[in-house]
Amino acid sequence: MARRTVQLRVGGQTYRVVTSASDEELQRLAAVVDQKLAAVVPAGRAVTPQAMLLAAMALAHDLEQERTRAAAIAGRARDAFGRILRRVDAALGAGSEPAASPGEANDSTP
Repeated sequence: MARRTVQLRVGGQTYRVVTSASDEELQRLAAVVDQKLAAVVPAGRAVTPQAMLLAAMALAHDLEQERTRAAAIAGRARDAFGRILRRVDAALGAGSEPAASPGEANDSTP
């Protein structure tokens, strides 16, 4: 996708950015930032660079928490799959006799 310059309105300010992202994605992301700004800046107060930094830090914190949660879920899933595979292996191994190695004598004699 071609890079283009677009204007985004965040925190009551207009910003010009160069991007290759779709308009829908840009508007969605700008809305997320606006929501976080609204959470950290009291109503009626101007959005300062410090407020933008605070919103960015809050979003980074949210992302870090989500990554930690996702890693914990992935670890639990790996453990659960490992237990399931061990049970399947045990179940398959319990019902079968080990095969004779090549060259071993067969116990049945004519």
